[in-house]
Amino acid sequence: MQDIIRKAMLDGVELRQQCTEPLLKPLTDTANLMVQCLQSGGKILACGNGGSAADAQHFVAELVNRFEINRKALAAISLTNDASVMTSIANDFEFNAVFSRQIEALGCDGDVLLAISTSGDSPNVLKAIDEAVLANISSVALTGRDGGKMGLHDGVSVHINIPHASTARVQEMHITCLHILCTLIDERMFGG
Repeated sequence: MQDIIRKAMLDGVELRQQCTEPLLKPLTDTANLMVQCLQSGGKILACGNGGSAADAQHFVAELVNRFEINRKALAAISLTNDASVMTSIANDFEFNAVFSRQIEALGCDGDVLLAISTSGDSPNVLKAIDEAVLANISSVALTGRDGGKMGLHDGVSVHINIPHASTARVQEMHITCLHILCTLIDERMFGG
């Protein structure tokens, strides 16, 4: 058992070291995009499935409430929260429309979509990016492995990819990236 624990910890440390330099630019670009959006009166929309849905909710909570400093609330919506909306869309249309339909209803020109998918191939997240393009909403793709279809999507403004085969390690790095974004946004907007 201890070997399993040790391997998981050391794999995580190694992945962080491998990702540090390659992630500097996409994280900086994402923070700049999100700060510009928020300062212009826009909002961040976030979506994903499973663990990525939890990450979307976590990120939005940090923006709306606070991260490490007390500051004004920031405009952000998780598209994974409303079970009635999601199930009605899935029932009346299709599950692949659960995020795109909400973007159609809630998204505005100048907003930013944070699209999270460990594989980069989630059909409903890809459809959300398609809808964001139609609404003139910038998209940030947060992916793993080889980035999947999201990494190749023309509608993605910034791609943050964790090139690892393990979903667990990718998701650990995703939450690290999201926390870094919270820090960068707070620093840029509030000097915090």
